[in-house]
Amino acid sequence: MIKGISFLRAAGSQAEFERLSEFFSALGFAPGKGWHEEASRGASFLAPMGNVEIVAGEMPFAAETVIEVTQLDAVRETVLAWFRGHGENPAVAEIAETDWKSRIFSVEPVPGHSIAFWEWTEPLKGKPVAIEGDLSAEGMRFAIVTARWNAVITDRLLEGALDGLLRSGAKRADIEVVRVPGAWEVAAAARTLAELGKADAVITLGCLIRGETAHYEAIYNEVARGIGQSQQETGVPHAFGVLTCETLEQALNRAGVKAGNKGFEAAVAAIEMVSLKRKLVVEGEGA
Repeated sequence: MIKGISFLRAAGSQAEFERLSEFFSALGFAPGKGWHEEASRGASFLAPMGNVEIVAGEMPFAAETVIEVTQLDAVRETVLAWFRGHGENPAVAEIAETDWKSRIFSVEPVPGHSIAFWEWTEPLKGKPVAIEGDLSAEGMRFAIVTARWNAVITDRLLEGALDGLLRSGAKRADIEVVRVPGAWEVAAAARTLAELGKADAVITLGCLIRGETAHYEAIYNEVARGIGQSQQETGVPHAFGVLTCETLEQALNRAGVKAGNKGFEAAVAAIEMVSLKRKLVVEGEGA
């Protein structure tokens, strides 16, 4: 019985190998087993579904690696953020409509490695209709609670969160930023803001580094519990952007240096949850 299939593509250099590995990791692919031997080294990346397609005639697109996604616009923003994290001008194509009822864009993370991302324009056709949030922040109010401790990290997270909100249509006047001493105080401030009803969603940002904090796990558990409890008891969506890292280097990578900006991702999650909540309320009132 056939178990699986892999397509191998050689990187032109060790630098290209590292860059491609980082690119796929930033997009959320699950890491596979891979290998590391004297003669060669390989990294694998797993997706929930895969298939082999053989084309007769003209190829519909130039990329050899084609990845089906949901929320194509958010994927493109993640790709753009990855390039910006490297201090580069993003060489990312605009999203285009196809004649086979889909949307697609392509990117070359390294020269010669063209990757296309696409989604169906009617992804729910023939399936039960799902309610999902949109990624437009127009008319929404947000509060961002950010810790001053490890400011070299949290300031980057704050920049990413503001970038995500403003790019999605939020107005700066509708974004309140609150600074607290450290991650421990984030949950209390988030709870206060949620209870005041001044924000449609609260974005929580902080950074805990195990190597610098002896009681790292105790703090993290309480911070996570407090933020989750605040969300559940107030009904106001809370986006979790508190990093828990082993080293400063890992924290920097997750704050926009290499692996995307978790502040940006938390902002996108907050927007989607506000939109989803509004849709659910409307549906409930119409029931």
